Amino acid sequence: MSSKSEDFFKKVYALVRLIPEGKVTTYGEIAKALGAPKSSRVVGYAMNNSHQLDDVPAHRVVNRIGVLTGKHHFSSSDAMQQLLEEEGISIKNDQVENFEQHLWKPPQTDK
Repeated sequence: MSSKSEDFFKKVYALVRLIPEGKVTTYGEIAKALGAPKSSRVVGYAMNNSHQLDDVPAHRVVNRIGVLTGKHHFSSSDAMQQLLEEEGISIKNDQVENFEQHLWKPPQTDK
């Protein structure tokens, strides 16, 4: 991985650590906040690699309509859902119910 990618991943992780308990955000919202609105897929790659880090709440990152698209990167197929439900977020058919109510929009960063 290039140092530029590593730096971007670190910025993604720093932002994900800010997501409040009981909230979720999207790959696209993270990308926009980091000044790279067309990089939501790269945010996804970062999240796929985040599971080796203990302090990154990857379960709080979902796709643009609230679907738990990253669930297969967790220790079990229902781990992501269980973590979100423990925080008071209801999931139905792998999707956050009342998605807009739980959506956290991160602040813009300095890039």
